[in-house]
Amino acid sequence: MQQVHVDKTDITQAELVELEQGALAPDAVRLEVESFSVTSNNVTYAVVGDGFGYWNFFPAPEGKGIVPMWGHARVVESNHPAIAVGERVYGYLPMASQLDVVPGKVSKSGFVDSAEHRQPMSPIYNQYSRLDGDPEHDPVREGERMIFGPLFKTGFLIEYFMRSEEWFGAQNLVITSASSKTAMGLASVAKHRSPDIRRLGLTSRGNVEFVKASGLYDDVLSYDAVADLTPISSVAVDFAGNSSLLGKIHEHFGDALKYSCMVGATHIEERGGGTEDLPGPRPTLFFAPDHAVALFKELGPEGAGRQMADSWRAFLADAGDSVTIERHGGLEAARDVFVRMVGGDVDPAKGIVIEP
Repeated sequence: MQQVHVDKTDITQAELVELEQGALAPDAVRLEVESFSVTSNNVTYAVVGDGFGYWNFFPAPEGKGIVPMWGHARVVESNHPAIAVGERVYGYLPMASQLDVVPGKVSKSGFVDSAEHRQPMSPIYNQYSRLDGDPEHDPVREGERMIFGPLFKTGFLIEYFMRSEEWFGAQNLVITSASSKTAMGLASVAKHRSPDIRRLGLTSRGNVEFVKASGLYDDVLSYDAVADLTPISSVAVDFAGNSSLLGKIHEHFGDALKYSCMVGATHIEERGGGTEDLPGPRPTLFFAPDHAVALFKELGPEGAGRQMADSWRAFLADAGDSVTIERHGGLEAARDVFVRMVGGDVDPAKGIVIEP
């Protein structure tokens, strides 16, 4: 079995290692990883890994971590009576060639990994969809689901949260790192579910035309044009993790900024700096699993699933073709792409899929 181990203290350092695969435990299932995407979301998992427990899903040697990925896998060995060899699943996978899981709460559409070490973490990440019974599965769109799906759902949950708070009385939604896939998901859901909110995208100068071409934003500006924004009542959602940029937004809007939300960190080299002394509301970190629990509590699994599915289809129509899927073979390629992405050296118009 192969795994990619990342140095927790310097995530630009990653190595491909080979391990002996032991015997499969009783009631367990061995998954062979078929494909996964590498996105800024995975970089965020590594950046905040210790704080949010992301390193705990797939154990690694002391000081090392295995970055979680979203993707597809096939059952190659099974000691569970309800799970057959050859079955395919979608869910949370390691940057590795194989994974053993212990299926629990098995239904036609999925199961959870009931392995003991995974129970302290959010159940959202322990669920696996069985593709033969999964209403979201589209064989033609497997690449898009891996690239956009988890990021889209975070965007969906941000819009749900903001809408449930009546957008804090704001007229504008200001989104940083507007070319990121999570930002595009948020912009699409807001476009359809909150059409009265004006969507303003901020991005690097080189990405302005790409973001404009997406059609998801009412206006798109480069980061150095924050002062050109009209300082009326707004909420800000910061995906960039750039403390200097966030400071400029707060200083420009002042009390007109009604809520400030921090999500992920796409510009990790500039994520440092305090937020305590900024004008306006104190930035609040958005943790998607908590809001997913609130959504399912309010709407129930079926109602929440319908809303998500409707918004997902609308997003695919809006932006599903905005990236060119680029496929790479082998975990060595996964390691190299991840390190490049940490350094911000990945074209937003490309969606990277790894096939180990």
